[in-house]
Amino acid sequence: MSYFKITLIRSAIGMTKRQNAILASLGLRKRMSIAYHPVSPDVAGKIMKVKELLAVSECETAETKAEIHRRRQPPCGFVVEA
Repeated sequence: MSYFKITLIRSAIGMTKRQNAILASLGLRKRMSIAYHPVSPDVAGKIMKVKELLAVSECETAETKAEIHRRRQPPCGFVVEA
């Protein structure tokens, strides 16, 4: 099963109530937030309504919030060399 990886790139400030409701239904609240949805015509239609605010790619697996958080964490800051 493939998924849409949807990232909110631009802020929704100044958008209509309908467009803000579409973003909320996709699960996008803040800039650079990521949501995964299965590929379907319903989700594709929602994406097309707010396409200027989003970056969309298709991937095979959906990451959990914990996996996204682990991937975004910077390295510890130091390396112990023997």
